[in-house]
Formats: sequence, C-alpha cells, structure tokens
Amino acid sequence: MPAVMLAPEVAPLVLDPSDEAPAKARRYLSDRFRELGHADDFVGRLVVTELVTNSYKHVGVGHIIVRVFPDVREPLTVIEVWDESTALPVVQSEEGDAESGRGLLLISELVHDWGVRPLNEEGKITWARCTR
Repeated sequence: MPAVMLAPEVAPLVLDPSDEAPAKARRYLSDRFRELGHADDFVGRLVVTELVTNSYKHVGVGHIIVRVFPDVREPLTVIEVWDESTALPVVQSEEGDAESGRGLLLISELVHDWGVRPLNEEGKITWARCTR
C-alpha cells in the first residue's frame, strides 16, 4: 500500500468573494513564490487569478481560501483554491464567439496538470501544479 503524501502546512490566504480577491491572491502567490525561491511567477499569477475569479463569480458566498506550496514528490508548485460550492468547473469549448469561459482551457495549456477535488465536508478544491 503506497504512503499517503500530505501537503505541507502553509499559511493560507482567506478571501471574501469580491472583485478585489484576484489581486489579493496574486500578491499572496508572488510572496509565496519569492519565499520558495521561484524567479518567475507569471504563470502562477494567471492561474490563481482564474481560479479565484471563478470562485467569486460562480459561488459568491462564504470565503475563498488560497494555498501555494511545493509538491513533495516532483519539482512543481501547487496552487489550491477552496470554495464552498460543490459545483464543478467546466472547461468551455474554444469555438464560438463567447467573450468569456475559456480560462480553464488556457490553464490546461499552461500548467503541468490541474483538477478539482470535491470535499466530503463542504465545497471543493480546484488545484493546479506549475513547473518551478
């Protein structure tokens, strides 16, 4: 039986769902990347902006919690965004003339991998693993 790999304890960022949340999440991510010794946080900032924006636009209640930490198995950095909704995000088609809805498609092209983990307690965690 394989050992369970736990995420390290890191100070999370707790946000109110508002249009200020993405900017606060970007600052938090930049600080965490700097602490981890990552010189380039461009992709991380795009990812956290998209995930937090999705949370506040589609959930809009409760809190949003952001964590950024190194993957303990691979040279990747994990970005997690928790919200209270059980609704799972949907990757939109790149076809059509919609002016929004392609953020997760963009994320899927920029990161090593990403996904959603529904929680038994409440809500879900949307996560992405970025190259360091």
